[in-house]
Amino acid sequence: MGRTSFGEIELKVRRKRTIAAAICIFILIPATIAFSTLVLDGAKYMITSLLIIVYTMVPFFMIFEKRKPKAREVVLIAMMTAITVAAHIFFHVTVPIQIGTAMVIISGVALGPEAGFMVGALARFVCNFYMGQGPWSPWQMFCWGLLGFLAGLTFNKVTVRNRYEDLGDSGKETDVTAMAMEEKKSRTFRVVMGPVLCVLVGVILAYFTYIIVPGQDTTFWGWRVYAFGAVGLAAGALLQRKRLPVDSLTLALFTFLTTVIIYGGIMNMAAMFTSSGIPGNDISFNTLRMLYVSGLPYDLYHGVTAAVCIFVIGNPMIEKLERIKIKYGIYR
Repeated sequence: MGRTSFGEIELKVRRKRTIAAAICIFILIPATIAFSTLVLDGAKYMITSLLIIVYTMVPFFMIFEKRKPKAREVVLIAMMTAITVAAHIFFHVTVPIQIGTAMVIISGVALGPEAGFMVGALARFVCNFYMGQGPWSPWQMFCWGLLGFLAGLTFNKVTVRNRYEDLGDSGKETDVTAMAMEEKKSRTFRVVMGPVLCVLVGVILAYFTYIIVPGQDTTFWGWRVYAFGAVGLAAGALLQRKRLPVDSLTLALFTFLTTVIIYGGIMNMAAMFTSSGIPGNDISFNTLRMLYVSGLPYDLYHGVTAAVCIFVIGNPMIEKLERIKIKYGIYR
């Protein structure tokens, strides 16, 4: 029998870590939030928030299964969490733009899905000490973390490193390099359009279902956009997993779609559960329908401002983080 190479061992550990993270994110955390909301009536939201943090640490510590942890790796995640908290609170009290969402997605792209989820969950937990803790805190932690996790799964970080290889020793592009970059741009367009078309097809199907079977809906702009958009987004993410290029336009499109569909869709549902104790706000499909209709303008605003932020700062920050990782041998 041949000896297992270090690369194969590293790949197996990484695969186990991703599976463990997926189990925590898609099974344990939703089950914990559901138990806290439905059984405990949201009264133990701080305990639920702490449990979510514990769940996020499980796949993160699996990084160190075969070796001792390096302080520089922990510091990098702590630094991104602190920057996310500081930036989000600063803009929350000055200019109401959602830079925190952009920072979480940047962390997921640059540091990987598990670290992205951890940054999102921790940053939201700390932010709410200043902005207000409540039964909504576990939901917000889960949503921010989920965006970071999906970003880490979907984007191909190799494209960041290839930028440095595409430049010659002088730092200028040669004719051959320019031709190669044109081919990459064409390929990038094809890759990016896949998920976008999937979402558009989902929204079109939602519109046709509204025309054919409107039910009690008085407008198309409601739960159908979130539900069918989420299916299209999931299909697009699976179709181009680890293939999306890291560039400003792709980051902005990804941020807008995931923020509106994933974050908005889950938080509208959270609003129904966390406000169910108020008279007239019962848990029902009609209540959820109204929340989706009334919440769409804010979700669009959230998505647009986060997309603008990541369009401006996303690429430079990811490149800086990639340089740090290469220089100090982090996550390699």
